Amino acid sequence: MKRLIVAALSFAAAVAGATALRADPVEDFYRGKTMRMIIGYGVGGGYDLYGRIAAEFLSKHIPGKPTIVPQNMPGAGSFVAAKYMNEVTARDGTVLASLSQTLATDTAAGSVSGLDATQFRYLGRITTNIDFGVALPKSGIKSFDDVRKREVSVSVTGGASIGVLLPTSLNKYAGAKFKMVRGYKGSAEMVLALERGEVDVVGATGLPSTLVRKPGWIHKGEAVIIYQAALKRHRLLPNTPALPELGQTDEGRAVLRVIASTAELGRSIVTTPGVPPERVAALRKAFQAMIKDPEFIAACEKRKMMFDPGTGEEMDQIVRDTVALPRALVAKVGELVKAPKK
Repeated sequence: MKRLIVAALSFAAAVAGATALRADPVEDFYRGKTMRMIIGYGVGGGYDLYGRIAAEFLSKHIPGKPTIVPQNMPGAGSFVAAKYMNEVTARDGTVLASLSQTLATDTAAGSVSGLDATQFRYLGRITTNIDFGVALPKSGIKSFDDVRKREVSVSVTGGASIGVLLPTSLNKYAGAKFKMVRGYKGSAEMVLALERGEVDVVGATGLPSTLVRKPGWIHKGEAVIIYQAALKRHRLLPNTPALPELGQTDEGRAVLRVIASTAELGRSIVTTPGVPPERVAALRKAFQAMIKDPEFIAACEKRKMMFDPGTGEEMDQIVRDTVALPRALVAKVGELVKAPKK
């Protein structure tokens, strides 16, 4: 009998030990949780589209399969959301975000106080992004040369976003005569303003979201694309000058090149500073599983969404490289967003 009791106890201990070995603290943490995907812009734009599809498909690849709920938090070109992520919300890996691709540039330039992009952790990139300026034929604008000849109104968002940086930098370094109309929450609102005739030009809207919302602008020439924030011309926009081409001085071309380089961060997903390393690793692994998921890829294709993924580690390195740029150069970028409002 004693031998039976000892054997039973040994078996129970072995089972308990095996259970302990199988326990996953990350899975235990996320099981039953409701996570949030903070989207730093309004509904309908590129950041919204990519933030929402990540919220839809990422959860099934995170250990414990938590629910992810998207939440729009527009303001100041997504910097309201970025500061919320940095200063307010829990730093435990339950809050993710789709934030401005200029976050690193603005950290380097000191454009947003108290915010350091190198402290965020990128899970990965769904696609690179090229923003461009666009007019409709009824405006009479046929090329960038036309906005050098006369003042034209341009819709922009706020803060230090790409929507502000592009027209401001082109005014200073490329001879444009943009009169900025501020306060729009995102590209969807700016496009609507263009169609209503409230403005002549949209200062920045993304190629990925345009291919979803307005494919005729790209494929049928239904709009005039007057510049693109890229280091070189994209294959879909072969007749549109890239930002560095438009600079009128060596300094101007260098500054415009820095701004254009933000396309590499594109539509990425981040989490807050201070998340435990094991959870960051699990979230990054889940992100990589998501972008290889046939259902996710099929959803991107069905929705006509661009797909050019990158790892979280690659995005972190781009951020570090950007922040390490010569201070004199990035200071020029900072001066642009601190310029008097016009």
